[in-house]
This record gives sequence, C-alpha cells and structure tokens, in this order.
Amino acid sequence: MRQLFPVTDQTPDAEAAKDTEWSLDELADAYAYPRTDGSWLRANMVSSLDGAGQHEGRSQPLSSPTDMRVFGTLRALADVVVVGAETVRLEGYRPARARAEFAARRAAAGQGPAAAIAVVSASLDLDFSLPLFTSPLVPTLILTGAAADPDRIRAAERAGAEVVVAGDGPGVEPERAVRALADRGLRRLLTEGGPRLLGQFVAAGVLDELCLTVSPTLTAGDAQRIAGGPSVQVPQRFALTALLEEAGFLYTRYRRI
Repeated sequence: MRQLFPVTDQTPDAEAAKDTEWSLDELADAYAYPRTDGSWLRANMVSSLDGAGQHEGRSQPLSSPTDMRVFGTLRALADVVVVGAETVRLEGYRPARARAEFAARRAAAGQGPAAAIAVVSASLDLDFSLPLFTSPLVPTLILTGAAADPDRIRAAERAGAEVVVAGDGPGVEPERAVRALADRGLRRLLTEGGPRLLGQFVAAGVLDELCLTVSPTLTAGDAQRIAGGPSVQVPQRFALTALLEEAGFLYTRYRRI
C-alpha cells in the first residue's frame, strides 16, 4: 500500500508506506477516530469506477484482500457497527469478533472486546436464529421506531437482542439513532450501509466521515450507488483527508467540512 496524499497527522510515515504491506497497527493509526467530546459517524463503502456500490446485490465482488484488511481495522476501532436490515439479509452478517491484534488498543480506549452490531429495521423482519443474534460477544442492538410491531419486538428480545426506539413512527430517525447509541456509551460509530441507510444519514446531515474504496472495476448494469434515497437540496461538501493506493485500488477518507 502506498501513501499518495499524506494530509493527516495520523497517517504513517511515508517511508513505511513504500510498496510494503502496512501492519495492522499502522492501519489503525491511519484510521484512528478523531478526539471529540461527541459522537463520530463514519461510513465505509466500496464503489466501482462506474459508480456501482455492489454487484448482484453484494459488495464483495468489488473488494480485495487489502480492502478487507481495512474493513476489519475499521470494525476493530469502532464501538458499534450500524447496518441496515436489508444488508444483514443480503450479506449474511455475523457478529463482530474479538481480535487479539487489537485487544490492547481497545482496552486502552475503554472499549469492550468487539464492536456491537446495531441493525436498523422498521419491520424487524429478521432471522433471529442467525449467529448475529444467537452468539454475539456483545448483544446485538436493533434500532426501530415507536410504531414497530410489538410481536416482532418481543421475538427480538427473546432472541437476546436489545431493541432501541429511535423514531416516533415505524422507522428510525438518523439523529435519534446517533443520540441513542451515544447514550449507551457508543460514540465511535461505523456504518457499512446499505445504500438506503447511508442515504438517510447523508440526508439528515449526521455523517462525519466517509471511507470510500474506489475499486478498479467496471460493472455496467443498474446497481445502486453507495448512497440512495431522496437527494439533498444542496450537495454536501467533504474534504479529502487521506488517499492510499494498492494494486489499483484507492482508499480514500473524506470528512465533512
């Protein structure tokens, strides 16, 4: 992995980035959350050269081994991973796992052994027999609205999930979701999509950072972009803070201005 655009104090030394595989410690330093008194919501997504956020419903065909190392590092730094219910169903989501390589770093930051997973769902139409609910290191959260089906809420709670109401209607309000997680001490937030959920965060103006992998692939077709849903009235401007490259893949970080 090469450092193309060293624009943050947290990026490893350029000499360490010369055509060698970065260690997990170097990646963790490069992607460390900023010091802040409040919450910080970052998204991690991958896109093809022609703007597809997935291929045949999944992001994996656009990814690479290095992209997955970044993916694992971002998870290891987060308090909670926020994900949409459709992505849970399509990607076969599993609970975050404890990794010995990050244990000391997490302990020093006052974090548990692994990030919690928070699933955003209005319907709670989820398979509660999946490992995400039956065997997580940290209980899985479900973010939903006050009008959610009480029977589905009870089913989720019987499965061991913690249901968090973050909206007055059937769905979740992004600002309330961020606040509800912060109230539980979960302030380093990571969302991995899907596109509809990311679009809601963008439209609500609560996304602080985007980690976008640009995959050197072309897909054509009609795949979704990384963010969907209604457009914002005025395009939101983000600033590039880091740019890395490996095997034609670009690993970018943008922060809200």
